[in-house]
Amino acid sequence: MLGVIMRRFLFLLALAIAVPLRAMAADNPPKLEPLPEVPPPPNTLDGEVSAEPQITIIKKGSDTIEEYRVNNELYMMKVTPFHGVPYYLLKEDQEGGWSRMEGPNPRISVPKWVLFRF
Repeated sequence: MLGVIMRRFLFLLALAIAVPLRAMAADNPPKLEPLPEVPPPPNTLDGEVSAEPQITIIKKGSDTIEEYRVNNELYMMKVTPFHGVPYYLLKEDQEGGWSRMEGPNPRISVPKWVLFRF
């Protein structure tokens, strides 16, 4: 019984000390400085590398094909047939063929990076 009373007393004592300290800290905010202005994005020229893909939409009969390119290199196609179930064709690597991907769960793609080019 005495231990419970002692624990409650210590808890109330700690609370009595912490509340005024918290109120004092709220009255004196730290000295804040404004952030510098964010520079505008750089302009891209024709010879520079672009990170955003170029999308070309092609209609073949009743089918729609969207070609995705980065630096004029085709890496993905989205094919939407007339019946409306789209699928994707992804380029496996530079020399390889195309792999078909359907649905929200993509197949596991093994990374193949080009380290050196001669």
